[in-house]
Amino acid sequence: MPLLTRRSFLAAPLALQAQPAQRLNVLMFAVDDLRPEFGAYGSKIVRSPNLDRLARSGILFRRAYCQQAVCSPSRSSLLTGTRPDTTKVWDLETHFRAALPGVVTLPQHFKNHGYHAQGMGKLYHGGFNDEASWSVPWTAGQPVHRPYALEQNRAIVAKRAAEAGAAAKKKGAARVRTNGPAYESADVPDNSYPDGAVADLAIAALRERAAQPDKPFWLGVGFVKPHLPFVAPKKYWDMYDPREIQLARNPFPPKDAPSYAVQPGGELRNYWGVPPGRIPDDFARTLKHGYYASISYMDAQLGRVLDERERTGLAQNTVIALWGDHGWKLGEHDGWCKHSNVENDTKVVLVFLMNPCRATSLSSWRQISTRAAGFPGKAVRISHNPSPSTGSLPAAVR
Repeated sequence: MPLLTRRSFLAAPLALQAQPAQRLNVLMFAVDDLRPEFGAYGSKIVRSPNLDRLARSGILFRRAYCQQAVCSPSRSSLLTGTRPDTTKVWDLETHFRAALPGVVTLPQHFKNHGYHAQGMGKLYHGGFNDEASWSVPWTAGQPVHRPYALEQNRAIVAKRAAEAGAAAKKKGAARVRTNGPAYESADVPDNSYPDGAVADLAIAALRERAAQPDKPFWLGVGFVKPHLPFVAPKKYWDMYDPREIQLARNPFPPKDAPSYAVQPGGELRNYWGVPPGRIPDDFARTLKHGYYASISYMDAQLGRVLDERERTGLAQNTVIALWGDHGWKLGEHDGWCKHSNVENDTKVVLVFLMNPCRATSLSSWRQISTRAAGFPGKAVRISHNPSPSTGSLPAAVR
């Protein structure tokens, strides 16, 4: 059976390039560290009304997997359409252009076909950018606070930064981390944190594009939450009763797994106040609370952008794709964060919405994607890419 690839689907609007007036816009959301745990994936506790409405209107993939459960390798792979062994990106230090100077990225492909390609927020990893991908410069957003709003947490970061600076002057001294606490609940507006600021940028961009209807666009919007630190306005923390938050049901290593198979969560332990060794239950519950609050915060920003898509009249000719770069462990296998090959880390969120085509079956989605990819009448089989859910699709995840 031919497999629908993420990259070929996202090129679907180019299938209509012979008739420019019919070309579809693309709105792509990349979400950092979002594991498939919210309402549309069956969670009874996570408040995610906007993710859920997107899933109800589109197709939700239940068996999508990343290439590597690390931010930059996964993002480089998706946006170039190549494996990490081709990009040579297995870490957070290497840009894919070092190994692939001439590769055409996904947004660059659209730009080369007459689209306005624009990106904001976390699309490529961290400080990496790719100027060749964009019609206008990529923007990060300017939140009021990055990453902490509370003065006491900013003071912790300043103190640790001073200690790190002093240690760096000493030969052979161990590296001192400068991260603040692993979570924060502050009574501040949404755009005090990065995702709110990125949503502001996306709304402004949609308004600009709606004013130029003759120019199709590819707009990439990158949200950083629920990535650490779990910082979100207090109102999103207040959506949850900590007493209802259940801890991981399998807080132990997989049977017969080697000790190195599951990383204990070094990323988490870079943050101030995280105890060494096993995470105590009360602290684990607070971390899960922060992760869920961060999802709800990000979900609200997603909703603002989706609402603007409707308000500007772009809904009927704009494809949506929402993708998570990898999963995350919340105490499963006695581990935290990602960086392993267990299911919690490699399984990702993937949702497509393509209103204008009204695809009613997986086979019709494949026809759209294969025509767009330049293979009319032929199947696309790329075995390392994830396959969509098989069998009948419930109405809620059509």
